[in-house]
Amino acid sequence: MTRASIARVYDAALNGKDNFEIDREVLAQVRAVAPGVAELAWANRDFLIRTSRFLAQQADVEQYLDLGAGLPTAENTHQVVQRVDPEARVVYVDNDPMVLAHANALLDGVARTTIVNADIFRPFEVLKNPTVRAYLDLAEPVALFQVGTLHHYPDDDVADIMHTYVDALPSGSYVAIAHFFDPETPEHSELAQQMEEKFVHSPMGSGRFRTRAEIQSLFDGLEMVEPGLVLCDDWWPDGPRLKPLSPVRHCIVGGVGRKP
Repeated sequence: MTRASIARVYDAALNGKDNFEIDREVLAQVRAVAPGVAELAWANRDFLIRTSRFLAQQADVEQYLDLGAGLPTAENTHQVVQRVDPEARVVYVDNDPMVLAHANALLDGVARTTIVNADIFRPFEVLKNPTVRAYLDLAEPVALFQVGTLHHYPDDDVADIMHTYVDALPSGSYVAIAHFFDPETPEHSELAQQMEEKFVHSPMGSGRFRTRAEIQSLFDGLEMVEPGLVLCDDWWPDGPRLKPLSPVRHCIVGGVGRKP
């Protein structure tokens, strides 16, 4: 309770109830430079829902590896994909004790869905996990999600982590990534840098806003699904945009790549 948790900060941003004062303090600090900071979490969540639906409906993916699952909320990955395909199998991965406790309670009795305790930034730990191996056939296509996770890995070798995952996936697999974004434009770059400064020096201690080139490198070895790497709100929105995007929503991008 004395240390902010990434999962609980996201929960607070989504108006959840599973967070503490220290988590809400993170948002308060960032809100000083970006009043709409919670919109990062909403854009991230909406992207996850739309990509999950796309992969289940259009790509016929039957296996999902959701890395950094976070605290359960409405429209979790398994709920979205199993509504389309009740036989779809979903493995969540996290190592936050609160996430694990809540997820185990939520998933009790839910078929073809589980969560494992592992560090998502150690690919071999995840890929060799016996539960992952039991639930997923890694010889068949898998959808791997790093949605709202990689910007919490501070080091520059983050692309190596993704390359290890991609190398382990069979042909026909998909990778979805959403990431905090520095647009490198006069309109929004300063905001991105200010938010990064607040996140990194907050009780949470992480939140890198990487450039387009840096984020695109995470998809090396994959063929991008149209429209490519775009603002999360621009990745196949559910309808016409009637309101302009807020400045904060220009600072998170997402994309989906397919392994040939």
